[in-house]
Amino acid sequence: MRRILAILAALLLALPMPALAGTRIKDIATLKGVRDNQLVGYGLVTGLQGSGDTLRNAQFTEQSLQSMLDRMGINVRDARLRTRNVAAVMVTADLPPYTGTGTRIDVTVTSLGDATSLKGGTLLMTPLMGGDGLTYAAAQGPLAVSGFVVSGQAESITQGVPTAGRIPNGALIEREVPGTFRDLPELVFELKNPDFKTATMVADAINAYALARFGRRVAAPRDQRAIALMRPSNIAQTRFVAEIGDLTVNPDTPARVVVDQRTGTVVIGRNVQISTVAVTHGNLTVRVTEAPEVSQPAPFSNGQTAVVPRTEVAINEQSGRMAIIGGSDLQTLVRGLNNVGLKPSDIIAILQAVKTSGALQAELVVQ
Repeated sequence: MRRILAILAALLLALPMPALAGTRIKDIATLKGVRDNQLVGYGLVTGLQGSGDTLRNAQFTEQSLQSMLDRMGINVRDARLRTRNVAAVMVTADLPPYTGTGTRIDVTVTSLGDATSLKGGTLLMTPLMGGDGLTYAAAQGPLAVSGFVVSGQAESITQGVPTAGRIPNGALIEREVPGTFRDLPELVFELKNPDFKTATMVADAINAYALARFGRRVAAPRDQRAIALMRPSNIAQTRFVAEIGDLTVNPDTPARVVVDQRTGTVVIGRNVQISTVAVTHGNLTVRVTEAPEVSQPAPFSNGQTAVVPRTEVAINEQSGRMAIIGGSDLQTLVRGLNNVGLKPSDIIAILQAVKTSGALQAELVVQ
């Protein structure tokens, strides 16, 4: 039995250790020139259950409704429309790169007037234009709205956003964006988070793969954002980009502390360091209470009733605890902050003070 266990242990030791998981290049970088295009349009949503725009307040909705009916041969120019089942909306969508005619994409619909809900409505055919003023798609279909609003005479309940919705596959591409993937003048990967070290690591990973695959180097970092590629002649451009995108690297992250004062959120990067400092933090509370008294004169004294001011002032200062904070890694830093026993608002104040003292070796971003 002991011999079997020894053989199993030797086999386990002989197995190769798993490499540290990295991040794929296509997850941290994008190919220059391959991007989405934003589309926008103005349309009408019909079929609402009395939750549409008030035509008297939203005159653009009434004008749009009159123009639509006029194009359909119905003359309502001299009539005063009173319907509450129509709402003016803005329709937005992202056109993926190299999308062909006839492809369907999702659209987002948001209310433009004083409609209370778009639930149950249907978007009428709406042209979607790009930044150049040309129409690239047409949207139409029933809306999917997750929010709702229920109101009574004394109370109302609203969940989500009932004045915004989506239409899955609601737009049909009518025009293609000029250019194809083969027309790219050069292949350049651009990092989403620019960094000189990360750009160098990406280029080294690509070159190491290219030396084994093609016998030559194909990548060269231009700056902290761009890595230029030179495609070998014996491989298609699409396959070349696909193989490069699956390579993994461990990107370097900047030393940064992000503070959101509205929500009390503090995010500390992995490489943040604090020089050894001593920190104490205590709260001083001053409470001022006004309690005026009424001075009543004695009987038959011919005096007057008067209000006498009375102010009570109470001061309360919580005891603070001195702690030494400093560390070369994230775990030591977090442990030091936790030892002080602070709330998120107190941690934000301390980080700002430490940054002012010059002991925070990182960028402090306050939102």
